[in-house]
Amino acid sequence: MPAEKSAESTLHFRILEDIARDLSGDINFPTCMDAAIMVRNTLKDPCVNLDRVALAIGVEPLISSKLLRLANSVSYNPSGVAIRELSSAIGRLGFEAVRTTSLAVAMDQMLKSRNLAGYDEIARQAWEFSIQVAAIARVLARRLGRVNPDEAMLAGLVHNIGVFYLLYRAAEYPEYRTDKPAMLALLHGWEASIGESLLHILGLPESITDAVRDQGETRNVETPCTVRDVLYFAKLLAGGPQEWQPGQFSPAEIEARNADQARYADLLEEAEEDIQELRSALAA
Repeated sequence: MPAEKSAESTLHFRILEDIARDLSGDINFPTCMDAAIMVRNTLKDPCVNLDRVALAIGVEPLISSKLLRLANSVSYNPSGVAIRELSSAIGRLGFEAVRTTSLAVAMDQMLKSRNLAGYDEIARQAWEFSIQVAAIARVLARRLGRVNPDEAMLAGLVHNIGVFYLLYRAAEYPEYRTDKPAMLALLHGWEASIGESLLHILGLPESITDAVRDQGETRNVETPCTVRDVLYFAKLLAGGPQEWQPGQFSPAEIEARNADQARYADLLEEAEEDIQELRSALAA
């Protein structure tokens, strides 16, 4: 084994050993992720009311302010009558929008962590791709009627969580800060499995963790009927493998993807509205 490969393998072993210790204990995200998960768990209760949801959201001022901003946007408030109470904002938005926006805010805060500054370009590309995939997945699920649109969108938002976490942790190692090939090799080999582990720890549904785990495998795009199928198809329509993901499209796959994008042009146009909605919610 060449010396540089041996050194890279040793470096990977060190960080993965440290991450394994994290995953077996308490993970401290550099975000309001815990609050977003608490909101999600609160909304799981079929008997939950607005006051309980508002109480869960109220512990995180950033999520609260973003939801109020979204509730007062033109999309949700064409009359222009301002809403100032969180419970009223939740009632106007609906629980699905609250759930999705809360997690999107948390992921956006992870993106803005100072630890990701060294690889800001990769982090921003990964987040932009996540938003696109999430929006396309939600529209696909709505049209198909076989998959819960909220779960499909959530899978799209978090399918790159392993990328963000590895970037955040790798930034603590000087060797990774100055070695982009080593960083990409780490992401190529481990982002999906690390992401799956994180989602298990965060208590997300098995359908979503399974979809993240299997996101690199070819799935059914003719009659997608699971979250895994929808996530795979949404990634194809959004543009396919990115720099941080292993593998590239063959010419035949590129041709098929272009044909699918043309075939589903109206779906992609509809998804743009969801993308703008998410961006509006996250805007300062």
